[in-house]
Amino acid sequence: MKRLLGLGALVAVACSPAEPDNGETPASSKAAIKAHAGESASTLEIIFERRFVNVLAESGVDFVHHTGGEGNKFLPEAMGAGAALLDADGDGNLDLYLIDSQAPRAGQDIWPVEGLGPASDLYLGRGACQFTRAPEGDLARVRLRGMGCAVGDVEGDGDPDIYITAVGRNALLRNDRATWKETAREIGVAGGHWRNGDGDEFEEWSTACAFADFDNDGDLDLFVANYVQWTPETEIFTTLDGHSKAFTTPDRYPGLPSRMFVNEGDGTFMDGSEAAGLLTHSGKALGVGLWDFDRDGSMDVVVANDTQPNFYFHNRGNLSFEERGLQSGIAYDENGRARAGMGIDVAELGNDEFDAAVVAIGNFGTEPMSLYHHTGQGFRPIAERVGLALATTTPLTFGVLFADLDLDGHLDLVLANGHLEPEIERFSPAERHAQRPQLFRGSEQGAFSDVSDMAGPGFSETFVGRGLVSGDLDGDGDLDLVLTQNGAAPAILRNDWARDSTSHGSVHWLRIKGLRPGARVELNSFGRTQTRTYRGGSSYLSHSESTLTFGLGAKDDAVTILVQNPDGTTFKRGPLKTNQTLDLAPD
Repeated sequence: MKRLLGLGALVAVACSPAEPDNGETPASSKAAIKAHAGESASTLEIIFERRFVNVLAESGVDFVHHTGGEGNKFLPEAMGAGAALLDADGDGNLDLYLIDSQAPRAGQDIWPVEGLGPASDLYLGRGACQFTRAPEGDLARVRLRGMGCAVGDVEGDGDPDIYITAVGRNALLRNDRATWKETAREIGVAGGHWRNGDGDEFEEWSTACAFADFDNDGDLDLFVANYVQWTPETEIFTTLDGHSKAFTTPDRYPGLPSRMFVNEGDGTFMDGSEAAGLLTHSGKALGVGLWDFDRDGSMDVVVANDTQPNFYFHNRGNLSFEERGLQSGIAYDENGRARAGMGIDVAELGNDEFDAAVVAIGNFGTEPMSLYHHTGQGFRPIAERVGLALATTTPLTFGVLFADLDLDGHLDLVLANGHLEPEIERFSPAERHAQRPQLFRGSEQGAFSDVSDMAGPGFSETFVGRGLVSGDLDGDGDLDLVLTQNGAAPAILRNDWARDSTSHGSVHWLRIKGLRPGARVELNSFGRTQTRTYRGGSSYLSHSESTLTFGLGAKDDAVTILVQNPDGTTFKRGPLKTNQTLDLAPD
């Protein structure tokens, strides 16, 4: 987050003109679409018209996020929260876990009295974007100052477990056939501590997290990113008008290092942060992206830092990491400045122009989003080149997500936007607290076109956007979206692309589940290759479904896949029929 106030006066920033509110697509947007997608604007208007609808009201999800605020405008109140999509009960339908927050109180244990106050909650999927709240006595409902979450099978028993980060002690919900038990302290993943100048000890503020087999020993380890050294007693007073309190920015607090918890293979973890080389790198982390950038078989980590240079932790094997953010080119923007990084995602665009991984990072308002192309020798910024810089300068972007939403074989990019300061419009008229999400359509040329105005009513609403996840909630083959809000209900954006395919010709797809974490899948169809990697983390404090979705457009030819596991083993399948979900889990 950037400072909203500098030297006692509001900093004036140049902003793009406000979007029209008449529901029409601006001429400038249509021109950009033509330039970047190589298609006519009228064609794209037909393709994306009314494709996303917010179906929260009929979904059965009655969750409303609490900021944990009591009128103090403490820093954590503006930051939450995330969500996860997983099949918790093994019935084949995606379930939704939503993170909530208690009010922080000085001098008390981080975990409030059981049974009192708002709780993170589990909603069991019934198909067709329908959910039922888990029973009141379900132990998946925990109360803490929640931030984010990740999903992973900690014990290797086939049941997905949920890790929850918080301002203070974190939680691990162990899943045993849809029966839950909180075990963070018991198994060694409750989090670390920091000390102030007087030697007083405090629990860390954890944010993004992700499971991966970082040492390739067959079980899942856990990377936990941390934010700043904050307590209710050290909250710093900040004002925009000289009188009332505003949310303080993180540059006024010392940062914290990230943590690595190593799975011992018996259901317990060891804190391997020091041996991994993480404790000497204090950041202000909000996003964690996992990827094997150098294809050496070991998962690397990119960390999006808020008002500090981003980190690139290269995995040297044996749970040892080298921080290469500066020398790799991802620490700063193209002007040598550290941006206010929020959410993050990594993907392979899979075209001739960008045939390696790209890293997308959402930034603060007045900062365009970052897009870095990994060239093999390092990262280079390409956001302006591919058409993302101008349209993303004004919004404040938290959730960042790559997904093939129109099933054409090219990854699209979705952004969840929303400001921190509820009264920001008083001080910066071009900015809003609640903001529209954005959808950028990917193309064969590697460029992106802003089709937000054509994406349906779900992209016309404004939200105080934070987390963003994707998954097929209605079983029609395309990816739906869940967007979380700070202090409000989430949005469930049903994607009607496959449902309405008769209006624009049939679309085809292949979904693959049952993969090992870190598995890389190459799909070959009609002379073209697409690549997806199954890994956790990404977006903002959130976890999307584990099934990989490949769009095939109008072609219904049989396809083949090549699966490459992190341990180096590979296998092929095919020819395969399209419009099916292939389960590769061992019997």
